[in-house]
Amino acid sequence: MTKGLVRIRLARFGRVNQPVYNIVVSQAKKARDSKPIEVIGTYNPIAPPPKKLPSGKLTVPAKKIELDFDRAKYWLSVGAQPTIPIIRMFKRANLWV
Repeated sequence: MTKGLVRIRLARFGRVNQPVYNIVVSQAKKARDSKPIEVIGTYNPIAPPPKKLPSGKLTVPAKKIELDFDRAKYWLSVGAQPTIPIIRMFKRANLWV
């Protein structure tokens, strides 16, 4: 496999103003929402509304990221190129230095 032919990127799904993204491995020349080689995770950028605790404080909502670390490491090891948003996610997960 030649370097740069396979990318790890986000594929958008969901409703208008409520996006949900799949973290996919796909060919670099294919369209964003075309059929990927593999889906390795999901990302929901819309945080749920904060909940009120019995003490009266509000919880801090968080964005939801689910990722198959083993498959992500595999694709990085065989030369898949992550996009910039994916690099940011991988840095938070300590997969990218």
